[in-house]
Amino acid sequence: MPQSIAHIALVVRDYDEAIAFYVDTLGFELVEDSYQPEQDKRWVVVRPKGGQTSILLARAASPVQEEAIGNQSGGRVFLFLRTDDFWRDYRAMVAKGVAFHRPPVEAPYGTVAVFKDLYGTLWDLVQFTDGRA
Repeated sequence: MPQSIAHIALVVRDYDEAIAFYVDTLGFELVEDSYQPEQDKRWVVVRPKGGQTSILLARAASPVQEEAIGNQSGGRVFLFLRTDDFWRDYRAMVAKGVAFHRPPVEAPYGTVAVFKDLYGTLWDLVQFTDGRA
């Protein structure tokens, strides 16, 4: 049976500020935002336009989860945002105030730069040029 990753949970401080960043700043689409009364939380899903894998924005519900906000991967790049036009998206992100942790570089596999989301989580913005998926 074929399998795929449906969602990746990203722990956030606040639903609305996270939605604003991912939708208004990065240009993702808001797939779902529904209240789950049995757990007193929201099911908030965003994804890059045209993408298949989505991100579940999960509000921290405990002090341990709050400590993970912005550092869910121990300081390493956590997520990789693939683009078909690196410079278009890089310039748009800079214009919207996205903080880049490492500047663009040409690597053997393509063009890449590391940016931070609103909480400090590290992402690669990458355009692959070597044929990889």
